[in-house]
Amino acid sequence: MTRDKYLPIIRERIASYGHGSIFMPSDFKDIANRETVKKSLQRLHNEKIIRRIMRGVYDYPEYSDFLEEYVEPSPNEVAKAIARNYGWTIIPFGDTALNIMGLSSQVPAVWTYVSDGAYKEYDLDKFRIKFKRTTNKEITGLSYKTALAIQAIKALGRDNIEDESINSISKKMSDSEKKEMITEGKYSTSWIYEALKKIAKVN
Repeated sequence: MTRDKYLPIIRERIASYGHGSIFMPSDFKDIANRETVKKSLQRLHNEKIIRRIMRGVYDYPEYSDFLEEYVEPSPNEVAKAIARNYGWTIIPFGDTALNIMGLSSQVPAVWTYVSDGAYKEYDLDKFRIKFKRTTNKEITGLSYKTALAIQAIKALGRDNIEDESINSISKKMSDSEKKEMITEGKYSTSWIYEALKKIAKVN
């Protein structure tokens, strides 16, 4: 198959991801070799079908009729794409965890994640992404939602766990995720586990 014949296959996959999706060349390695994928993505970028966010990272931009402009890429989705590329497990940390869990309306200037990968920082136009290597016990064996809830509780601090915070975290989790959280979180610090139990009890 010639290089040009790979282009519609790659374009079709991008369309299946949907507008607002973030991807890297490694997401297409089952279609063609890296060089072919890179040249295909470059061509789609030149045709303004996709947008280059930073070196090796692209999005399928979403247009807002209300704003009458393309929406800025999601820092959280960019972080997920980078982690996926390197095979890292990442969990939002600190203010990032609070924002994603709906506990803070303030958009972080630096989107920070704990990771089992390398310490890395990436500067984009309007935000920075930072990966901090952590001990495996903070993320290993935990589902994403359990680990995220734990990081949000830690960010709040022991003395700032209020009913409003408990309710907000609970709304972000399904019943099955809460059940999983109680099983997975039992080895966490006692005050954190008490907060997890309160979250699980909210209907």
